[in-house]
Amino acid sequence: MMSGLLPEPRGDELLMVNTAHCTVIAVDIEGFGQRDPSDINQVRMRHGMYKAMHASFATAGIPWSSCRDEDRGDGMLILASADVRKRPFADHLPNALAEELSAHNRLHRPRERIRLRLALHAGEVNFDRHGVTGFSINHTYRLLDSEVLKSALGSSPAVLAIISSAWFYEDVIRRNELSRPNTYRRVDVTNKETRTEAWIRLVRPPVARRAQAPLSDQTA
Repeated sequence: MMSGLLPEPRGDELLMVNTAHCTVIAVDIEGFGQRDPSDINQVRMRHGMYKAMHASFATAGIPWSSCRDEDRGDGMLILASADVRKRPFADHLPNALAEELSAHNRLHRPRERIRLRLALHAGEVNFDRHGVTGFSINHTYRLLDSEVLKSALGSSPAVLAIISSAWFYEDVIRRNELSRPNTYRRVDVTNKETRTEAWIRLVRPPVARRAQAPLSDQTA
């Protein structure tokens, strides 16, 4: 982690700012705000989201202890340090997470079932005593909150919609067969000040548990 001093714009106070390159993962529960805020269903959905994320990271071989996570109410921000390999986030996490979400949904009533949006990016992050900030985090949330991602998941039976930044797709996903780059489609994202391209993948529930069929990655 790098550190530096930044001058205070309105005075002579110097602020210590630590910066580090991180893989940035943001997730959000679809339609969470449409439910009654006092409903215990929201608590069960949040519990299911955390359980699914922890379990899928373990399955993908991503050490949770090497990541920093922040609760966002209906979602999470996860920062993986530079020494955590990026490939498992694209190679193994999508199917593992879809499996965990499907397992949760099979055991819960419709109002407690979960579909997630997930954004992948990487870049420099600023750390201070209040938390984290940086362009890379802003960019990740622009992708996560984009209408094109919401529409893609809303019109699909998928349990997981992944949007990758152009950088992450070109440098990580496109270079690895295990990441299945052919299952992503290019989209244009317009959200607030952001005008960029990104790549979307939709992951459906595994079919093996619903019917007698070979296990496959059901991807739109």
